[in-house]
Amino acid sequence: MLTRSRQWRHFDNNTYVARVSLPTRDLANATQGQPSRATRLKALARADAFTKRLHASLVIARRNGTPRAFVWFLIRKGQFMPIEFTLNGKPQTVDVPPQMPLLWMLRDTLGLTGTKFGCGVALCGACTVHLDGRAVRSCQTAMQAVAGKKVTTVEGLSPDGSHPVQRAWIEEDVPQCGYCQSGQMMSAAALLTTTANPSDLEIDRAMRGNICRCGTYSDIRRAIHRAAGLMKGA
Repeated sequence: MLTRSRQWRHFDNNTYVARVSLPTRDLANATQGQPSRATRLKALARADAFTKRLHASLVIARRNGTPRAFVWFLIRKGQFMPIEFTLNGKPQTVDVPPQMPLLWMLRDTLGLTGTKFGCGVALCGACTVHLDGRAVRSCQTAMQAVAGKKVTTVEGLSPDGSHPVQRAWIEEDVPQCGYCQSGQMMSAAALLTTTANPSDLEIDRAMRGNICRCGTYSDIRRAIHRAAGLMKGA
């Protein structure tokens, strides 16, 4: 069993952070003497991933009124549950804590890193995915809410980049740093499924939850209009 000690630190009014300490079983048993640098780095990466998942789970738990000690108990005791859903058109089953955020399941469990971590509190839109066709913030969507539903990530828009939104983003040369753009494209795709020819006002309303620090908003609006035209011509 992994040896983890935790120290709770007040982070802000809504969240608590758990610190995970080493050594772990992997570090202790890796070598007879001093563990290699690669072994230490791998163990630190696993501990860091665990801390992020626990932190995000506790944020959701606090918002839902679930005692954080109970969430820690579930994770520490291995009280995971199999959750079945459809991911990018294919059946998927994962064994994770029910309070685990969808974002970290996608990134850490399945390795789909197109969905980005931005703020962790559903304010920036970088983590946007589709849940049953609706744009949601995956950092604040617990896995228990995903069971039996359809999830689409930016990787699932099209395997070859041929989705009208992806094509429009390339043709309009929208990204600068690019970090927020997967979330921007997912919000745009959700808008175009319900509104075939959106006005500037409708675009602004649909995209106001997605923040771009590079300020590419006018390019994004132009790309959405282009994507709408591509959909009509398809």
